[in-house]
Amino acid sequence: MQHDRRRFVRGIALSGLHRSPACFAISYFRAFVIDIRTVSSFSRTQEKVFASPGELRAAVRAGRFAGQTAGQCPGYVQTNVVILPAEYADEFAEFCGANDRPCPLVAMTSPGDPRLPDVAADADLRTDVPRYRVFRGGAADRVEPTDIRGLWRDDFVGFLLGCSFTFEAALVAAGLRVRHIDEGRNVPMYRTNRPCRSAGRFAGPLVVSMRPYRRDQINEVVRITGEFPRMHGAPVHVGDPAAIGIADITKPDFGDAVTIHEDELPVFWACGVTPQLALVAAKPEIAITHSPGHMFVTELRDEAFREVVHIAS
Repeated sequence: MQHDRRRFVRGIALSGLHRSPACFAISYFRAFVIDIRTVSSFSRTQEKVFASPGELRAAVRAGRFAGQTAGQCPGYVQTNVVILPAEYADEFAEFCGANDRPCPLVAMTSPGDPRLPDVAADADLRTDVPRYRVFRGGAADRVEPTDIRGLWRDDFVGFLLGCSFTFEAALVAAGLRVRHIDEGRNVPMYRTNRPCRSAGRFAGPLVVSMRPYRRDQINEVVRITGEFPRMHGAPVHVGDPAAIGIADITKPDFGDAVTIHEDELPVFWACGVTPQLALVAAKPEIAITHSPGHMFVTELRDEAFREVVHIAS
């Protein structure tokens, strides 16, 4: 079964299949209760911007860096992290396959093995994420550790999911500045009223990240981010936050609010925090994720995940 599951997941991660819009059905879904106020706020200014993922991970491992990772290691893939007991792994893989806009699967570990040699030769999932969230029975601990070696189990399976931080370098290169990076903040993230497809015990609402842009910039923003389908791809919504169940754009459920100018519209992307709300429904005895905005940085290049469509003239 383990061999079949890994082959199934590899197929999802490498083929980019199942890009179904079903996750974005318009029917209302009651959001699961989670204490979002426990999410740590990070320093408004980073002490250092790392160019090398290896240097950043070494700093994280040594306890010298525990901040959010937006703007770090430009040109390299950042990922969301979900760590689960093996008995939940098949169902979670199915959840990712059914909802691959918010949960695009990049890699997974073998049970009990925290290493990820295909994405970063020296990496260790127990120490190389700046800040973790620990869920027990679906509830998040108030304390967010920076090292989970003491919690690691022989049956843990780690999943890496694509992250929109990956396409931000391409936006900046095109002259489309990213507000939360400019303001030294975490990206704002919101739960919506759009349900994801359920898979076994996993179910929950779509979570979105937001970046504001002017109307004349939006077509280019959509084009560029759409070239990264395994990093959440093009936006799922532009404009009125209330249309997707967001009552107050100035009060994100995760991350930090950013400035939205009068000539700008909020642009929303599917977000890899979505699985954290699905954990609330699944209620595993224990599960571990990254803290929102505090990603695992790989050695993979972002251009390897860019799918540019050339149209013949």
